[in-house]
Amino acid sequence: MTLAPDAVRTMFDRIAPVYDVMNRVMTAGLDVRWRRLAAEAAVRRGDRVLDAACGTGDLAIADLKAGAGKVTGLDFSEQMLARARKKAPLEWIRGDLLALPFADGTFDAATVGFGVRNVADLELALRELRRVLRPGGRLAVLEITQPRGALKPFYSLWFDRIVPLLGKVLPGGSAYTYLPASVRRFPSAERLAALLRDCGFGEVRFRLLGGSIVALHTGIAA
Repeated sequence: MTLAPDAVRTMFDRIAPVYDVMNRVMTAGLDVRWRRLAAEAAVRRGDRVLDAACGTGDLAIADLKAGAGKVTGLDFSEQMLARARKKAPLEWIRGDLLALPFADGTFDAATVGFGVRNVADLELALRELRRVLRPGGRLAVLEITQPRGALKPFYSLWFDRIVPLLGKVLPGGSAYTYLPASVRRFPSAERLAALLRDCGFGEVRFRLLGGSIVALHTGIAA
């Protein structure tokens, strides 16, 4: 089941108070390192950087630490942005990844951390990211992917059973029952790489992190 955009926005508004805590719990704190790797993969010193679907701002801040000259964080959840604004005095904009409010070629780099899985039209989102990047601009997409290998049974238990139960303990966290379904319907790492190529990115690569539960895709705007 794919949630309507308004339902997704409402869900993220609701889980904003517990979002950072749940990220740390679900990943045993590894999400901090993963965001740093995503930022370092895309950002060069002095870059104008867009962090789309920025949530509470952790990846945008990682972009700044990686050397960005200016970072713009964009999200459609005002409650997420309210928490981001408390973390750093960056440019935080409420907006839709499917209709980015920027001119073509505005940015040197773009990052998305755990955000493209929730859009109603993944191809349109990737084409919008390509549009606002200058030719040669770099993209890094960090996202949960379908687990594989020896750890697959453990991850299935973790995301299908344990994480939703943890979410129910926290205020608003019951929305984490949506997480397993969103992962199952999301393209595999290979399919996402192919879609990035179809949407105008070259030199597309990905690496699996966390024993294959997370994929970091990178590409260059053609």
